Amino acid sequence: MKNKLEFAKQIVLEAGDYLRLHLHDDLMISKKTGPTDLVTQMDQQVQKDLVEKITNRYPEDRIFAEEDGLRSPISEGSVWVIDPIDGTNNFVTQKEDFAVMVAYFEDGIGQFGLIYDVMRDHLFYGGGEFPVYRNEVELTPFVDQPLEDFLIASNVGMLEKNDWGMADLGMDSLGIRVYGSAGISFSKILSGGILAYFSYIWPWDYAAAAIMGDQLGYTVLNLNGDKPNYQTVEPIMMVPKVKLTEIQTYLKKGRS
Repeated sequence: MKNKLEFAKQIVLEAGDYLRLHLHDDLMISKKTGPTDLVTQMDQQVQKDLVEKITNRYPEDRIFAEEDGLRSPISEGSVWVIDPIDGTNNFVTQKEDFAVMVAYFEDGIGQFGLIYDVMRDHLFYGGGEFPVYRNEVELTPFVDQPLEDFLIASNVGMLEKNDWGMADLGMDSLGIRVYGSAGISFSKILSGGILAYFSYIWPWDYAAAAIMGDQLGYTVLNLNGDKPNYQTVEPIMMVPKVKLTEIQTYLKKGRS
């Protein structure tokens, strides 16, 4: 498994190198499900490169990825979950705050995850049998403090409508941050910068974070408190396990 993790680190870093090299290329931008759901040729090329490298090295392994309809269930065999550019809108408009994310599962069990904050050159990796690192620094488990001492992250729509009591939760915390990228938000949690993240996201958005977060005292659940289905878009949270009951009081009030 260590060799597989080292291989994953290599190909994710290579994807980041490619994106930095082509950061200012002319983009062919398409809309998928709506005006803010964008895809570029860079998303497609990065995914193509990652898939080719994985299947050439491990021809029996399967792929669950954001683009091109690759949807092998994570419960069946050896499966790589790929998000080639998480935060495509940020990539298009700001040229920062986007990530490459890869997770690896065997028969539904997460073995390791990787989130690469490309422009900061921060690679988060580990989980399963491995410690979690940011580059060469081993990350430490969550240390509890009062809610009012923490920042949280969410998406704008949930805050605007107070979906699931999200605005109420924000009012009782130190403040709210919106990064426009699940990967960047999760990386802030892993490194201790924010407490929790809430959004409507897909499995490729949360798979890597779920594997690494479990190692550091966090859990990834849907907002009903159930395990994600790893098939469809859902309202998802990543929160410290010791804060789950406290946070769920806000979620339940928001749904009542």
